Amino acid sequence: MASVNEIYRYLDTLAPFHIQMSFDNAGFLVGRGEAEVSRLLVSLDITEEVIGEANELGCQLIVAHHPIIFHPARSVTDADPVGRCVLALAENRIAAICAHTNLDAVSGGVNDALAQCLGLTGIEQLHQDGVDPQGRPYGIGRVGNLPFSAPMDAKTFAAFVRDRLDARGLRLEDAGRPVFRVAVGGGACGDLLEDAARLGCDTFVTADVKYNVFLDARSMGINLIDAGHFSTENVVCPVLADWLKNGFPQLEVLRSKRHKEVFSCL
Repeated sequence: MASVNEIYRYLDTLAPFHIQMSFDNAGFLVGRGEAEVSRLLVSLDITEEVIGEANELGCQLIVAHHPIIFHPARSVTDADPVGRCVLALAENRIAAICAHTNLDAVSGGVNDALAQCLGLTGIEQLHQDGVDPQGRPYGIGRVGNLPFSAPMDAKTFAAFVRDRLDARGLRLEDAGRPVFRVAVGGGACGDLLEDAARLGCDTFVTADVKYNVFLDARSMGINLIDAGHFSTENVVCPVLADWLKNGFPQLEVLRSKRHKEVFSCL
């Protein structure tokens, strides 16, 4: 057994919560710090379905990427989705720890997991935001090279990305450049397109791309792939589960089987 506070402090050594972006609300968000945990559930999001799953599995804690409480709450009632989730957590005595932009930025986090899932080699940072107290650089996005002897065309690479990430669909701006040097940004990282260009990337894989960013990619001659927010970030859930198993071998660490991509492609 371990306490919620002990698990939070352990995660803080791997993805320090103080490096989260100013708009974020990552951290220990729901529950009692001294509550004992013998089983926990890892999920990208904390939804009502995930809370129900955790309760059925007898979990005392959910560790997620996206914060269950993001915007300041003026009330906690069953009249809105966030209120229902917070109430369900409290009523079932399930705590919640959420590692968000801090997990995006650290070595081994979301963006390294995404780069590794796509088989990139020679991985380096796309955008450095700072250095933590241990002297470790951190930042959003990664850059790497394809390991293949010959580069792919953009459409072939997009199909490869779709299959590797198990994405239900993706959007592609094919600039006509062979794919060799690739930038990745898990989640909504379209604003890093210029960073990708500056580092000599021919292709950028991210999510939630706005219309004008596709136009910018076309004018800059960069292949741009929107592979979906869930697909580009869910790759970190196995990483979180492994971290927790290594840090607390006495705990049973489970991954959500219910939380999946929310939309369908017709």
